[in-house]
Amino acid sequence: MTEIKVTPLGAGQDVGRSCILVTVGGKNIMLDCGMHMGFNDERRFPDFTYITREGTLTEHLDCVIITHFHLDHCGALPYMSEMVGFDGPIYMTHPTKAICPILLEDYRKITVERRGETNFFTSEMIKSCMKKVIAVNLHQTVHVDLDLEIKAYYAGHVLGAAMFYIKSGQQSLVYTGDYNMTPDRHLGAAWIDKCRPDLLITESTYATTIRDSKRCRERDFLKKVHSCVEKGGKVLIPVFALGRAQELCILLETYWDRMNLKAPIYFSLGLTEKANHYYKLFITWTSQKIKKTFVQRNMFEFKHIKPFDRAFIDNPGAMVVFATPGMLHAGLSLQIFRKWASNENNMLIMPGYCVAGTVGHKVLSGVKRLEFEKQVLEVKLQVRYMSFSAHADAKGIMQLVSQCEPRNVMLVHGEAAKMDFLKQKIQQEFGIDCFKPANGETAVIRTIHNVPLDISVNLLKREASLSGLSVPDPKRLRILNGALVIKANKSQLVDPAQAMRELGLKQHQLRFTSTISLDDDGPISDSADKLYQKIKNKLKDYPIHYSSDGSITIADTVLVKVSGDEETKDIAVSWLHQDEELGSYLLKILESGLEGT
Repeated sequence: MTEIKVTPLGAGQDVGRSCILVTVGGKNIMLDCGMHMGFNDERRFPDFTYITREGTLTEHLDCVIITHFHLDHCGALPYMSEMVGFDGPIYMTHPTKAICPILLEDYRKITVERRGETNFFTSEMIKSCMKKVIAVNLHQTVHVDLDLEIKAYYAGHVLGAAMFYIKSGQQSLVYTGDYNMTPDRHLGAAWIDKCRPDLLITESTYATTIRDSKRCRERDFLKKVHSCVEKGGKVLIPVFALGRAQELCILLETYWDRMNLKAPIYFSLGLTEKANHYYKLFITWTSQKIKKTFVQRNMFEFKHIKPFDRAFIDNPGAMVVFATPGMLHAGLSLQIFRKWASNENNMLIMPGYCVAGTVGHKVLSGVKRLEFEKQVLEVKLQVRYMSFSAHADAKGIMQLVSQCEPRNVMLVHGEAAKMDFLKQKIQQEFGIDCFKPANGETAVIRTIHNVPLDISVNLLKREASLSGLSVPDPKRLRILNGALVIKANKSQLVDPAQAMRELGLKQHQLRFTSTISLDDDGPISDSADKLYQKIKNKLKDYPIHYSSDGSITIADTVLVKVSGDEETKDIAVSWLHQDEELGSYLLKILESGLEGT
């Protein structure tokens, strides 16, 4: 029995700052390296001292895997690699490698240049960190070393997001990162084959939610936006630069066209162009519809959606603005919110999950008074939460468990109470263990593996000749004596002589001899004849030969010989090491005496 050990440094019974340490098949791997949006102190990054109490990160980690470019999954990467110190390989997909440094640089600017924070990573550190990244393709088996291999699977969620299958020795696990089991306008659904890992580590953000029809949500969203702009109000939609932003932009663009609406729609300056560039570059990662129609029409080139300038914040009249970041914790979205929050004609639509501690989370919880720099802001605008989040809901999580058939499940990236509900559901429906460790807590998953073993034909033939059968009886358990040869991860039991030949070694045979005193009157030939008859009756399945000198040979190896005089006789039983079972059985027969059968 072997063990897989898992310790969350982030996302353990919590959403945000994903960072999971796993020990699988003797290898140590870090899964994601994110930051927490709800903190601006040392709690923002994972506590890497958990690993570096003895030695460096490089000494303790074989590799780091990043599932996608959201900052709660990659935001601590330059801090970890350049400031704490890690020189090993970092794996992610090609789109993640392209987009990750842009979002890291955007966040660095907000933190250092606008807030004036120190002890933060620099632009040079981001570049140095990205030089350590090895990009992987979907379904490509990557050998980290001789024992450790990884493979990426499509996760939906955002452009380039991947789930990772990890195998070391006989042990394996799947880590999902964030994923979506439902296809949408611009991305496909997550998919993984029936890989039957020892452990599935899955996000559980929406562990208790079963979403209503996507069409109903879209209709409701369009109705609310239309109603607000019709009355001259302003709609703020906080989003992250890539992902839900493009999904909702496609939805509003189509609706504005159909309804012939004139109210302007804006998107954070610069991000639209960057987003479009990456969607064109990685078109193979998008949905089937976008791939099919891309040559005739690029869905990401919008007619109604224009870049936003900060000067537009005070413009009169209706407008819709998509602004980053998505949780109102910093940047332009927070700036616009502070300007528009006191007007009840305006509307805030939160399309995704907000981490505890962020302004978005506070507003969604019903807080009506917020303090900014010792000034109190009255929140009077309409607040609406509409789940366009690209996370799997409870149904989707159960679907993934069913799809990959793991032996154990672990829940991360979710709230403890919601995890309890899903844990019970998984255990009841699939009859497997489910774990939900907190940050800093180590879960130990015990695994049992049957090692496949090939048996050479020569060995089977020898076994058949010993038992006197043309084919060994599969219902009869027997001890097979052979040499275990392991080559290229394949184990085979072969005839020792064959193994010796292949290794160029000279074979030595061990022979064991035991003597039994026999009380039997008469000539030695008579005693030998009685002995032969008894053995023949007892060992009917074995080829037995009787020689004129009084010796009995069984299967050319075991030798029984009677010696002595007319009154006292000795029976010598001699056998080779591979026939130990037969030799001991023969001794039992002889110890019972010559009389009877």
